[in-house]
Amino acid sequence: MKAVILAAGEGKRMGPLTVDIPKPMLRLAGRPLLEHLLESLPASVDEVILVVGYRADQIKAHFGEHFGRFRIHYVHQEKPEGTARALALSKHLLGQERFLSLYADDLHGRDDLEALLKYPLSVLVKEVSNPERFGVVELSDNGKVVSIVEKPSEPKNNLVVTGPAVLDKRIFEFEPPEHASGEFFLAEAIGKLVEHHPVVAVVQKFWMPIGYPKDLEKAQLWFKVKQI
Repeated sequence: MKAVILAAGEGKRMGPLTVDIPKPMLRLAGRPLLEHLLESLPASVDEVILVVGYRADQIKAHFGEHFGRFRIHYVHQEKPEGTARALALSKHLLGQERFLSLYADDLHGRDDLEALLKYPLSVLVKEVSNPERFGVVELSDNGKVVSIVEKPSEPKNNLVVTGPAVLDKRIFEFEPPEHASGEFFLAEAIGKLVEHHPVVAVVQKFWMPIGYPKDLEKAQLWFKVKQI
């Protein structure tokens, strides 16, 4: 199975930490964030497509064409047009099979990612205290996704998509609206997908988003405590 990891962003919210280093290469417990993400991928994933952009040379130099059990492919995103456009760049490498899509800078539990694979189309969701930072999701009574709105100014609830999703080529049929930032978000493309195909929401147990320096500090502390 293939996984597409979106790793092209500059990570501006990380401030001076990403002036010379791409966000997925920031060190956490002595290793790049992206290494931790690869470690959490389900055993059935053996190929990884990395969509790179900002300081891509550092990512390529570290991971090469093979890393651990993974064969690594690279796709370059020239313009920062958002996660939907980033994923679309990998379309020619994906074929007809379903795949796992993830963002490069969050930490996830392997059990949660494994749970996604039980369904043809699925997303991970979790309740948070700051839903305006994410894609806010509405569910039906039977756990299917009804809608997703990216970074709403007035969220309808606290349930958000956390990034990982099991998708297939049908996602490329749906162009999300352009956000005020000029980006096209994958979460909203999935929001259009659900209007035509059932997508199951899987409640996530462990998720640690790394969006700001304080998030990285929190993750460092978590790893330190975990190892005691």
